[in-house]
Amino acid sequence: MLSAFYFSGAQGIEGAQGAPHGNQGAPHDNQGAQANQGYFHCESHIDRNDPNHDSGEEKYLLSGAHGGEFQLEAVKVSDVDEKLRQYQNEIVSIIHKYLLSDDILKLIQSLGDLAVPEYNPIFLKKLITLAVDGKNLGKEMASVLLSALHIEIFSTEDIVDGFVLLLESAQDTELDILDASNELALFLARAVIDDVLAPQNLEEICSRLPPNCSATETVQMAQSLVSVHHAGEYMRQYKSIIQEYFFSDDIPVLIQSLKDLAVPEHNPIFVKKLIILAMDGKSHEKEMASVLLSSLHIEIFSTEDIVNGFVLLLEYAEDSELGILDASNECALYLARAVVDDVLSPLKLEEIGSRLPPNCSATVTVRMAQSLISARHAGDRLLNCWGVGTGWAVEDTKDNITKLLDQYESGGVVAEACQCIRDIGMPFFNHEVVKKALVLAMEKNGTMLDLLQECFSEGLITVNQMTKGFSRIKDKLDDLALDIPTASEKFSFYVEHAQEKGWVLPTFGSSAADCSH
Repeated sequence: MLSAFYFSGAQGIEGAQGAPHGNQGAPHDNQGAQANQGYFHCESHIDRNDPNHDSGEEKYLLSGAHGGEFQLEAVKVSDVDEKLRQYQNEIVSIIHKYLLSDDILKLIQSLGDLAVPEYNPIFLKKLITLAVDGKNLGKEMASVLLSALHIEIFSTEDIVDGFVLLLESAQDTELDILDASNELALFLARAVIDDVLAPQNLEEICSRLPPNCSATETVQMAQSLVSVHHAGEYMRQYKSIIQEYFFSDDIPVLIQSLKDLAVPEHNPIFVKKLIILAMDGKSHEKEMASVLLSSLHIEIFSTEDIVNGFVLLLEYAEDSELGILDASNECALYLARAVVDDVLSPLKLEEIGSRLPPNCSATVTVRMAQSLISARHAGDRLLNCWGVGTGWAVEDTKDNITKLLDQYESGGVVAEACQCIRDIGMPFFNHEVVKKALVLAMEKNGTMLDLLQECFSEGLITVNQMTKGFSRIKDKLDDLALDIPTASEKFSFYVEHAQEKGWVLPTFGSSAADCSH
């Protein structure tokens, strides 16, 4: 009868087929002693024509090295086959009983009685193979069971190894099931959603599959399903957060809610959802959405987040969810208003347009927005584009900021100036205070830096607001230099001072050259 030998890592192992006990074919002189103890080197004999043979499971029939040398334990191939065959028969019975009884504890006890944890990946493969060939209830029970097994007795590595085995055999007759690839992708995605696997485990599984095999497409499909599911979950949470904001008008609470979610990669989805909900509401909500976009851009959203959000919105503009009367005009107003509020630059509108499908109606929306911002008195009109809200208040606030700064410069008290800023009640617009204070400092060499320091120390003006104010001055230095020839030199000094005091973000330019262009 043929003999089989199992081992871990077979590099450098050679031997003669059917070598008798002794040191025939031994690569080292000291192998004779091991041969007399029943260990010797030979070629592994596994009958790959055996109906129970599974190439993916061979690694679970291997044992390790001892003392740095590979030692091969001689066992009968029938012993190995019988052990695996008995295990497979047992788990098929165990799985069928579970699918009938829905008794997870009983199943876990049965696996414990088998006492072969090294076969856990084989159990996972068999479980899903049987579930995929069954009804939806059985598939759901299999996913629930995987979650319970991961908590109780299976390691993450067991789960990963099991899915690798499953996917490697996905084209075998055992898994000759209609739409098997989609079914397996669903099981993989569900494992991630249930916290049985982490997203990076899907990458690990994919890396262990043969290149260019169809199973890698199954893993990629699972990754897409996970992404869509998470996006859907966040869409529901975003809707609740936005509706609460429309009710309370509390921007700091909304920003904190987004920070608590801790998924900045989904910021563009939030932008899209915000505008969709606002467009389906009243003029007040539309104005609040524009104000919120400005505040988010100052506090936590990058320009790229806003751009990507508008691209998502415009791509979706013709879908049923956006079946809103005059939606194209409203989208154009949001785009144009974002430019007026310094959320987007005019060049960003061109970028948005270039990323849309050619000849689609959304490109007309972008061109309409460009026309709106190039019209006479565009700023005033767009600040009041919804007919209500803070459009008029922004202009009024600018006047109030100018008055309080002039009063402070004329001998006012720092504490009173800070209180006036609080009374304005538009914290998302405090970058205007920074901008005007810096211009006055350039013109009059007064004590504006002392006021900014107090505002920063009290938390009245945040580092993001400070950075936004400095950025606005940086962008207008050439124009300022026409009236204030030393504007560039003075601004460089202010930036160095701000960097030392921690007012601005570290990424903000600190050299004169950076700040003068």
